[in-house]
Amino acid sequence: MARKMLADGEAPVADGEQYDYDLFVIGAGSGGVRGSRTAASFGAKVAICELPFHPISSDWQGGHGGTCVIRGCVPKKILVYGASFRGEFEDSKNFGWEINGDINFNWKKLLENKTNEIVRLNGVYQRILGNSGVTMIEGAGSLVDAHTVEVSQPDGSKQRYTAKHILIATGSRAQRVNIPGKELAITSDEALSLEELPKRAVILGGGYIAVEFASIWRGMGAEVDLFYRRELPLRGFDDEMREVVARNLEGRGIKLHPGTNLSELSKTADGIKVVTDKGEELIADVVLFATGRTPNSDRLNLQAAGVEVDQIGAIKVDEYSRTSAPSVWAVGDVTNRINLTPVALMEATCFSKTVFGGQQVKPDYRDVPCAVFSIPPLSVVGLSEQQALEEAKGDILVFTSSFNPMKNSISKRQEKTVMKLVVDAETDRVLGASMCGSDAPEIIQLRCDPQGIAVALKCGATKASFDSTVGIHPSAAEEFVTMRTLTRRVSPSKPKTNL
Repeated sequence: MARKMLADGEAPVADGEQYDYDLFVIGAGSGGVRGSRTAASFGAKVAICELPFHPISSDWQGGHGGTCVIRGCVPKKILVYGASFRGEFEDSKNFGWEINGDINFNWKKLLENKTNEIVRLNGVYQRILGNSGVTMIEGAGSLVDAHTVEVSQPDGSKQRYTAKHILIATGSRAQRVNIPGKELAITSDEALSLEELPKRAVILGGGYIAVEFASIWRGMGAEVDLFYRRELPLRGFDDEMREVVARNLEGRGIKLHPGTNLSELSKTADGIKVVTDKGEELIADVVLFATGRTPNSDRLNLQAAGVEVDQIGAIKVDEYSRTSAPSVWAVGDVTNRINLTPVALMEATCFSKTVFGGQQVKPDYRDVPCAVFSIPPLSVVGLSEQQALEEAKGDILVFTSSFNPMKNSISKRQEKTVMKLVVDAETDRVLGASMCGSDAPEIIQLRCDPQGIAVALKCGATKASFDSTVGIHPSAAEEFVTMRTLTRRVSPSKPKTNL
């Protein structure tokens, strides 16, 4: 079968030289699976290698589906669902529900059902690859040269395969802070598979993983202390929305420690002794390091193929995801661009179309939506107010709405939903939207109504477009199309934050 390949810049191949595969993929996470499937759909002969399945990753453990499916987004969201019931039980009382006696939570049952689900999904991904005609090889892949991959087994055996193109999609791994006693801490991998639910949890980090696990463990009844270096959690998000998330975390009973780091951990009879850089001491059952992730590139022998990496080990790629070696490509977290599963899927699809589909397609990173699954969640798309001011040539219009959701007016929960639109004053184009409140991710992404915010921004919607849209009543989402009153007009020369 004739196969379409990208000709421009392609590594020369000697006459009559044959490869085992058109494409060999290292890593069967979201990006690797998507890249291999779509390449196979264009007629390419494809193989993919992945480590044996295990819920907790290691040098010799992984699984089809990768971090997102096995030890990331999916199991995390399952735990968020489980933790959310605590608030629902509390809220139900004013709606007439009478709950007599204690409500008991069975952590082991949830853990078992979570594990069963990721085992099922691991099998689903294997079937998807098999049905696409992709050859699956178990083991750890590394480069021998720009056209050869060596797959190693835990027993030391090795097998080499040649390919016209190699795609690296090995993702990233959680990193640990280098302090005395760091071996006593866990990462998000282990946090998703703890044998016992902690009663006292200390979390170091202010990113989305830290905030989400704080919500999960607090929702399940644990005492949670959250430590982070900045004044507010979620650096990089809109400052105003960060304040909202911080208030909500405290409102749910999470103890916040801004501007504070951990300096030492030690084992005691009562648990793990935690010492902060301010001299505070706590005792915890679990200490979670949620302090960022590192690209999985150190075991790939990249130098053998001339593949360049940056100072943190992220593979350098061009706008088509091509590395410094013309026949080697990379997508997803291992390139440290926008480290989100849907972005890895986009990059992998563009790669396959470019190399095997006869189309030169670049990933489009404009207006990528994302969510923090705290309780309640935060979701954003487009620019924050601070980012808009940095890019602005003129004034920015900010529209905000803070209101008590209808459900809370009955339950009496003191927790407001907050929405925000950032608009270019000259063009009226909506540059960014954010929401913190129930159903925020669904509303921002694409609710099955006229208020799919991410789609609207991608299509270049103006504030006038929002204003002319008829809302669905009663719903929180309708607030996005009824924010008529300007909150503030900000010039780039004015202060960009009130923090």
